Amino acid sequence: MTLNKIALCLSITLAGSCSSLAFAGATTSNSIAEALFNGKTNINVNLRYETVDQDNAKKDANALTLRTRLTYATGDVVGFSSLIEFEDSRTVLGVDDYNNTLGKNTNYSVIADPETTELDQFLLQYKQKYLAIKVGRQLITMDNHRFVGHVGWRQDRQTFDGVTFAYQPIKELTLDYGYITKRNRIFAEAKDIDSNDHLLNATYKTALGKITAYGYLLEVDNDTENGLDTFGLRFNGGTSVGEQKISYQLEYAQQDADNAATSYSAYYLLAEISSTFSGVGMKVGYELLSSDNGTYGFSTPLATLHKFNGWSDQFLNTPKEGLVDLYASVGGKVAGGKWAVIYHKFDADDASATVDDLGSEINAVYTKSFTKNYSAGLKLASYSAGDSTAGKVDTDKIWLWLNAKF
Repeated sequence: MTLNKIALCLSITLAGSCSSLAFAGATTSNSIAEALFNGKTNINVNLRYETVDQDNAKKDANALTLRTRLTYATGDVVGFSSLIEFEDSRTVLGVDDYNNTLGKNTNYSVIADPETTELDQFLLQYKQKYLAIKVGRQLITMDNHRFVGHVGWRQDRQTFDGVTFAYQPIKELTLDYGYITKRNRIFAEAKDIDSNDHLLNATYKTALGKITAYGYLLEVDNDTENGLDTFGLRFNGGTSVGEQKISYQLEYAQQDADNAATSYSAYYLLAEISSTFSGVGMKVGYELLSSDNGTYGFSTPLATLHKFNGWSDQFLNTPKEGLVDLYASVGGKVAGGKWAVIYHKFDADDASATVDDLGSEINAVYTKSFTKNYSAGLKLASYSAGDSTAGKVDTDKIWLWLNAKF
């Protein structure tokens, strides 16, 4: 027994109380041991071939990489649990002719999958009916990943060091807050960033859809003035017209950025509608990342950027002239798998004599699962540069992968 328990026992006159307390302590100790040694282990292995062909002086890139992720989650003890996860990414069979973003093969096109072995997640969690708290290295995603995501497409996905709170006082309302001290990005540990980020997100469910209000206050911790504050509203839901179901998204955000003695202001706008006809899903959308008079483009540095503005990743950084993305997609099921084709038309928000038409892109993907443990896919991206001198070139990318999880 601990000294605290002995002192408590001495203050209690009922003889049976002390032995009961000791028994409770032994039971808790046994529960902790069971939680630690009888947890759940998961393994996720992703083998992927990627090739990049660009219309410039860079050599065509080829990469065959194998990412292995091992996760162990403990059981629960009075609401407490823990999780630890390791991630390793290696090139396979010597297929490594690519710029890995870390100074290797810089005469080749970029494939952002460097070799790395790192601690992907390590956290302590407390969870009860209305509240969940996580402390440590963890995945953090919010809404559709447009502002905060894990960049799960890359072999080394993005995680964050910090603390997060999720509070649900009623079933319709969820309040989230996160404080981030480090951004563990997709380029291995060499390019991780110390930060001072605050994430606030509140979602309320209505009969027509979800209303979300958010504020993301970001700052790189490097002793310079670089605040990036974004506040926005998002609405996504659906309705029916006869037997036809229609889904929609509307979103607006305002952003203020500080860069030393210079301040910028820009805004974000999204409008999207989708439905399904005879088993074929159709979607059209308009996304605007505005410009501040051609000097600054709306920025989302924590996003799952690959998900937006085309899979060839031409616009991971918004041009200072801003970006207008008009897109449409169709998709469905065939031969036991899922397919989709997406078209993007890109333009500058604040056009100039040299930067106006930012090109177009066609994306296509087919994925198929084989039992619950295996899946495979083929994915294509073809970007055609526009007429402007925005530094873009025609780019073609192909991915072929096999995934196993246990």
